[in-house]
Amino acid sequence: MAAALVLGTVLLALVLFWTEWVPVEVTSLLVICVLAATGVLTPRQAFSGFSDDTVIFIFTLLAMTQGLAATGVVKAVGERLTVLGRFGPTPFLVALLVTVAAFSSFVSNTVTAAAFLPVAVSGAERVGMPKREVLMPMAYASMLGGTVLLFGTSTNLVMSAAMARSGLGRIGVTELAPLGLPIAVLGIALVVLVARPLLRRGERPAEPEAVPERAYLSEVAVPAGSPHVGQPLSEVAPTLGARPVAVVRDGEPRPAEPGAVLAPDDRVVVEGRREEIVGAAAAPGVALGTGAAAAPPEPAPGAPDAPVVVEASVPPGSRLAGKALAEADLAAQLGLDVLGIHRRPVVQRLTKLQLLAPGRRRGGSIGALPIAAGDLLLLRGSRERVRALADGGLLLVLSGVDAEPLRRRKALLAAAIFLAALGVGTAGRMPMAVAGLAGLLAMIFTGCVDARRALRVDWRVVLLVGSMLALGLAMEESGAGRLVGERLAAAGTLAGPHGVLLALVVLTIVLSAPMSNQAAALVMLPVAIAAAHRLGVDPRPFAIGVTLAGSCSFVTPLEPASMLVYGAGRYRFADFVRVGTPLTLAIVALLTLGVPLVWPFTR
Repeated sequence: MAAALVLGTVLLALVLFWTEWVPVEVTSLLVICVLAATGVLTPRQAFSGFSDDTVIFIFTLLAMTQGLAATGVVKAVGERLTVLGRFGPTPFLVALLVTVAAFSSFVSNTVTAAAFLPVAVSGAERVGMPKREVLMPMAYASMLGGTVLLFGTSTNLVMSAAMARSGLGRIGVTELAPLGLPIAVLGIALVVLVARPLLRRGERPAEPEAVPERAYLSEVAVPAGSPHVGQPLSEVAPTLGARPVAVVRDGEPRPAEPGAVLAPDDRVVVEGRREEIVGAAAAPGVALGTGAAAAPPEPAPGAPDAPVVVEASVPPGSRLAGKALAEADLAAQLGLDVLGIHRRPVVQRLTKLQLLAPGRRRGGSIGALPIAAGDLLLLRGSRERVRALADGGLLLVLSGVDAEPLRRRKALLAAAIFLAALGVGTAGRMPMAVAGLAGLLAMIFTGCVDARRALRVDWRVVLLVGSMLALGLAMEESGAGRLVGERLAAAGTLAGPHGVLLALVVLTIVLSAPMSNQAAALVMLPVAIAAAHRLGVDPRPFAIGVTLAGSCSFVTPLEPASMLVYGAGRYRFADFVRVGTPLTLAIVALLTLGVPLVWPFTR
């Protein structure tokens, strides 16, 4: 009964992770609540994951990377990479991917991708490469680099803790390197060889009447005293410049028919390029209607603090994610106008269908759209207010303004503290969690980063890891992992341990699409251990295979690093399938053949 209840909880978590009906962190807490309320785990067991040393170390590691970003360590490296552009696009791309992978072997791949995103955008512009040919490879390189060292991904760290709980012993700091390094080298080589031609093949041919690339959705309001009141939409559209999509009246959307006569307080949803949206927002007779009052008047262009227009990406973990544009109210929080929102192509098409759906009153306004990680916002405001975005950790500014002044004089100190903390913890001079906390405090006290920015980490990771550790314990305590493992081992008897390892690797990668990498690996660990016991082989190779497979989900853009570049690179879902499939197949083959060579099946 307990095993069935745990498997049902796993299924519920999978559905909620996939659909995102509720935020990921809420699903994580729901898992703990179900396990504790049903008696599968005691309250102490259910919450034990949050007191695990590994969870604390992950938090300190994420916080210390804020010091590396605040002192300009990453940006300085990126600026030097663009020098290689004089030798052509390929040397620049190779240098970028190798550097990103090297950083990602020490730092979380999501943090690395977020830090290098503006660097990759500006570097691509300098060397004359389309951003879509740089950003996806950069995201893949951050994921590949995470397989080299224990610190590379939170998946490695939580699996190390879970393996220790299961009696397999922790993963050594460099234990993954004999196979992780070949994975990174092979992956980067494949990305360099196949990504650019495959992405070019997937480009849409230009069509005269097609929606422009990187189209933003926006909304303008027609106030009661506007000269456009009583005019047909066909006469107002040229003034707006952008293409009308819908007219919202009394909260209900209507198709943007040319003959539709505008009434007071109507809202016109428009779509267009950056320049067209900026023009529509400034058109006479309308007001910005994206869900918040416009920012206070800004100085005229050319003034010392003249307004600028920038594009900013919503990173995973931003507190804006899940909020509606109107609820986020950036005008009140930061004095910024939200001119428009750009979403993944499929999501943008669904959004427009929702805007036109009859009877969907709540979905009729742009201000009601929930913000999601990977969305791009078109913002207008003073440079100082744009720089405040970085301090709050809300958005990643991709163009126009440096996020905030860098503490360059502290760069070497920050790098030294970071490496020292990892070195002391690795050498066993003090526990990893204590070494990480000491390094974080050292960065704060020495002025490398202020405390507010240092503590701006993705708390969803902490909640997710803690809850998934509890779920892994429940699968072990209830026998659910043993049950599934026996079935898997029985099915793979003919193929032997290699066949079971292949099945575990593929299942982990498949599960990494609807749920997080950490969650997928932790769910599969009890299954891997049970299958090994059934076959009479050492479970460590299976556990290592699951750990590495958890960082190799390249076929979909649902991995956080891929979500970061989705909107900025104007990708489609099919682009990730096209490029990620050969990369995934190669990694699966390497894992299946390579894991037993480094970690033999025989005890």
